[in-house]
Amino acid sequence: MPTPPDPERPYSGPVLEPVRVLRPRRFDALAELMREMETGPAQTAPTDEEETRELPPVPPAPATSRPRRVAVAGFVAAAALLGFGCALLLTGRQEATATPPPHRPATTAPPAATPAPTPTASPAPTAATDPDGPGTLRQGDTGPEVTELQQRLLRVPDVYHDGSTSGTYDANLAAAVARFQLWYGVSGDETGVYGNDTRRALESRTGSGDDS
Repeated sequence: MPTPPDPERPYSGPVLEPVRVLRPRRFDALAELMREMETGPAQTAPTDEEETRELPPVPPAPATSRPRRVAVAGFVAAAALLGFGCALLLTGRQEATATPPPHRPATTAPPAATPAPTPTASPAPTAATDPDGPGTLRQGDTGPEVTELQQRLLRVPDVYHDGSTSGTYDANLAAAVARFQLWYGVSGDETGVYGNDTRRALESRTGSGDDS
């Protein structure tokens, strides 16, 4: 045990200051105390004896519960059969309405007989309707006009050489007319047809007086 210093002897060491000892406070314990005060006393965990306690026996079902179950099952089955029958009935009605009724031909009155059109005589072709002009001569024609044409062609060299003057427009005369049209550039008439253009070109080269 240390001896206290002599009061008469001066202390030559450092000056000692008082030391304060602080005790730490448990804030967790205080918080738990406040929590217990707010929520009430903590519930204790169940013991092993309480966990192994047997449950009370289930009372037996009354005797009337089984007939009631049978009645409920029968009611459900009857409702299902009724719904199925209604569905079949509705389906049959829909098919009946969807099927179109048989088509009945409409009775119409027979059409009145229309009179047959009377044939109208077509107008005879005239010289004015000829595309080559009036007085046109072609193969198959006969007469004095054909004879005059043959005589005029004989005056043109090598066009209708040794040709006939019988007054018949044959194939030889048609070839001579076509040859004249080709050589002298006549294009207003059909080939081998003696029309207005061919007539003017031939008369301008053979004269328009009497050929006798």
